[in-house]
Amino acid sequence: MALASLARRKGHLLSRTFSNQTSEVFRCSLSLTSFARGFASSGSDESDVVVIGGGPGGYVAAIKAAQLGLKTTCIEKRGTLGGTCLNVGCIPSKALLHSSHMYHEAKHSFSNHGVKFASVEVDLPAMMGQKDKAVSNLTRGIEGLFKKNKVTYVKGYGKFISPSEVSVDTIDGGNTIVKGKNIIVATGSDVKSLPGITIDEERIVSSTGALALKEIPKKLIVIGAGYIGLEMGSVWGRLGSEITVVEFASEIVPSMDGEIRKQFQRSLEKQGMKFKLNTKVVGVDTSSGGVKLTLEPAAGGEQTTLDADVVLVSAGRTPFTSGLGLDKIGVETDKGGRILVNERFATNVSGVFAIGDVIPGPMLAHKAEEDGVACVEFIAGKVGHVDYDKVPGVVYTHPEVASVGKTEEQVKALGVEYRVGKFPFLANSRAKAIDDAEGLVKVLADKETDKILGVHIMAPNAGELIHEAAIALAYDASSEDIARVCHAHPTMSEALKEAAMATYDKPIHM
Repeated sequence: MALASLARRKGHLLSRTFSNQTSEVFRCSLSLTSFARGFASSGSDESDVVVIGGGPGGYVAAIKAAQLGLKTTCIEKRGTLGGTCLNVGCIPSKALLHSSHMYHEAKHSFSNHGVKFASVEVDLPAMMGQKDKAVSNLTRGIEGLFKKNKVTYVKGYGKFISPSEVSVDTIDGGNTIVKGKNIIVATGSDVKSLPGITIDEERIVSSTGALALKEIPKKLIVIGAGYIGLEMGSVWGRLGSEITVVEFASEIVPSMDGEIRKQFQRSLEKQGMKFKLNTKVVGVDTSSGGVKLTLEPAAGGEQTTLDADVVLVSAGRTPFTSGLGLDKIGVETDKGGRILVNERFATNVSGVFAIGDVIPGPMLAHKAEEDGVACVEFIAGKVGHVDYDKVPGVVYTHPEVASVGKTEEQVKALGVEYRVGKFPFLANSRAKAIDDAEGLVKVLADKETDKILGVHIMAPNAGELIHEAAIALAYDASSEDIARVCHAHPTMSEALKEAAMATYDKPIHM
């Protein structure tokens, strides 16, 4: 029954996709005359595509454009490719998360497995060196991909002087003009500042500074209980810091499914992380050598103080669009500074496009990459697509929390009748075998059709497990479809199968 229903859905999906692509290609053909100017002759100094920004969205867009036969130039102000993600974000943070987890396991868990040490200590410079090595190798790898795909790489700060020209102040002190038929803004995002708090990257740090502390602080305060703050708090907490998280909202990670969020917070609290929710920072004093924060309830009330050696400001990120000359060429932005684009990633200015963190949508590296691919496919006369409702999100703590699709709160708000299936890792044989069984899988499915609406996982490797669910959502699969797929035993993935079984019928091992 499941396979037959899947076949029917796949057939419908294919016919729908073909129909959409046919009409999309027809619309593309109407603009081929204007698009034809986008192909530069091999001897021309003008590029078919110019990408401003060499982060995950920008460098992927540049490589894809080159692979599609377009003459491509990428401009990056940092001097190393990979953007915030690779240089001072996703990659170095995951390196420290892994290293700190290894230390924590060695100190607290190895003895349970019969592995004992006389003593375990942290060599922070060596840990930072490993992180820096990973970053360096990956940035050089992207430069190698640029050479392989014949992408011209310009190191410098680019700004528009016309819709088809970018002035670049190069990092060696010079200036050059880069011309392009199609220009993609992929400049990413920057740390969101808070009023009255000055980040010096020593005592009051952003995520960038938190990745490069020279010593382990005794007390670390994290302002903001989102993905980044909880990850960095986990790193330093494992290494010995006393962590307090101050959050203006009433809940941590507001985008997370409510049931998962509660279990996640309890897990972090068991690890020693303290939370002050519904709390705002109203004053900062650094005169004593440390940092003293003045706090009060979000709704107003009695003030208290909190001391720390280091304060991490992690209140979100904001689009990086200043100094690009967008106003000079008339590119429209919203109140938050995000560039407004249509379904083809085109701005209101002909020949100018935007992707990634500078446009509406999730501020995630993998979303930016998909934007980049789809954008250049449109430029090349093909069809691209990114479904922002099916972009997975992961908090890389331990346990990790990963999700794709809708939360239970979102499903309720839509008024959809649904079923919920859950399966705890305490009942998963692999999780029990490795003595790491905290967490669960939660599946939400339409009550009438059994179509999966959302999947949420809290587990040691949730960030890897979530992609089976992402594929299922992309193909409108049912919970029964996942349940009837044979999963290897023993694996953590079996928990997703069991949760799917619990959604449409009953699990076996619970």
